Amino acid sequence: MVPHVVMADPNRPMFAFASQQLAPIGGLVNNAGTLEAATRLEQMEGARFDRIFATNVKGSLLCVREAIRYMSVRHGGQGGSIVNVSSVAARLGGPSEYVDYAASKGAIDTLTVGLASELSEDGIRVNAVRPGLIDTEIHQLSGDPDRINRISRHIPMKRPGSAEEVANSIVWLLSDQASYCTGTFVDCSGGR
Repeated sequence: MVPHVVMADPNRPMFAFASQQLAPIGGLVNNAGTLEAATRLEQMEGARFDRIFATNVKGSLLCVREAIRYMSVRHGGQGGSIVNVSSVAARLGGPSEYVDYAASKGAIDTLTVGLASELSEDGIRVNAVRPGLIDTEIHQLSGDPDRINRISRHIPMKRPGSAEEVANSIVWLLSDQASYCTGTFVDCSGGR
């Protein structure tokens, strides 16, 4: 028989504090994400995959797990809404730049679909926003400071999006205005 090992989880204190000191937890936005320098897959080291997936996938899984424990009517919660921040890279694949990042965001898409079905009877809606080219600091990690300008001209709207535009989509999915949406993906990508 293998003993059950409980690993220390840094998310537990955060959720306990929020629930006890602020208000009952009714929403979660999984927005953590990272990428590294643009390159082809055969040039990527295994440690890079660990870093990308630890932040982009494992971090989201841990946060969702804790949110369910507080939000689910099955556990005495009041229900709520989870919005995962994916990326249009999950659809496009990130060729020759970020295949690892795209794969991690594909995992977030799968998480969204699975949990939307799993948690519907728990009173929890699960949706995702897939930003496209958004003018944020994440592009500095790519090693290509002109990436936004270079790619913008290939987007139907001919410009990058703003963090505020993505946030507006997230706020809508969290709100009661989206009360019949679960398993829904909102592409905030300028038509890309």
